Amino acid sequence: MIKRTLYFGSPAYLSLRNAQLVIKIPEVEQASSYPEELKRQAEVTRPVEDIGVVVLDNSRITITHGLLEALLENNCAVITCNDKSMPIGLMLPLYGNTTQNERFRRQLDASLPLKKQLWQQTIQAKIANQAAVLHQCTGEEVKCMRVWANDVRSGDPENLEARAAAYYWKSLFRHIDGFVRDRDGVPPNNWLNYGYAILRAVVARGLVASGLLPTLGIHHHNRYNAYCLADDIMEPYRPYVDRLVFRMVERRHGTAGELAKEHKGELLSIPTLDVTIAGKRSPLMIAVGQTTASLYKCFAGEARRIVYPEI
Repeated sequence: MIKRTLYFGSPAYLSLRNAQLVIKIPEVEQASSYPEELKRQAEVTRPVEDIGVVVLDNSRITITHGLLEALLENNCAVITCNDKSMPIGLMLPLYGNTTQNERFRRQLDASLPLKKQLWQQTIQAKIANQAAVLHQCTGEEVKCMRVWANDVRSGDPENLEARAAAYYWKSLFRHIDGFVRDRDGVPPNNWLNYGYAILRAVVARGLVASGLLPTLGIHHHNRYNAYCLADDIMEPYRPYVDRLVFRMVERRHGTAGELAKEHKGELLSIPTLDVTIAGKRSPLMIAVGQTTASLYKCFAGEARRIVYPEI
């Protein structure tokens, strides 16, 4: 079952009652002039078991410890945003699988050649998906990217990922003056940043559910990054975010600006985007679960390839 993504951008009081997330609006609850019937209608509940991602985007949100505990027990990712509405924190459960210890050990014992082969598969899938998105969105000739995807060797020693990325970003938003893919660059970089943050949370949640440590990557290894493996595994999924952002820009006559509420609403649909994995269509969040499960099988010696989506 696809889990729901809940976004809170206004002051709210979030608590737990009978395994339900209870949402109350402080202004309505405290206003003595409001009739009791209206106050009761201002209270909304949602089953905790149906929630996969919660985004907290207001400094006046209050959330109880009991609710946090229930969300994490149900393997929900909780994202907090800063005063610029950009995701700044991610909370995940410490365990998400009954055979956690065994799975951790197999991940820790993975050999360097295996990790290099898994990174090769990851970059091949990423470049292939980038090529498909570029062709769909711009009609650009992508033969060179197909060649680069096929030429990626174990560990990507030639860094074909970077070569493909330079070509891809130069072509995808070529109609936007001054666009370079950079976290602090001109819009729609801000839309991409937000979308990637949502995607990262979904992937990290999937890794925990598969009993893996999101910190220990197969390629990324920044000592200050707590989600290196999530950053690795999300790479082939990034083009889905890119395509969504491109279409958002296209609907706005080729322009992008500040990250408004309407833009966040569209980007919060990322977990439910249709993707094709193993020849079958499914929501992105379900596909990520298949990918992370296949990654564990690689660590356990039960499979040789990660199952990634194809655009």
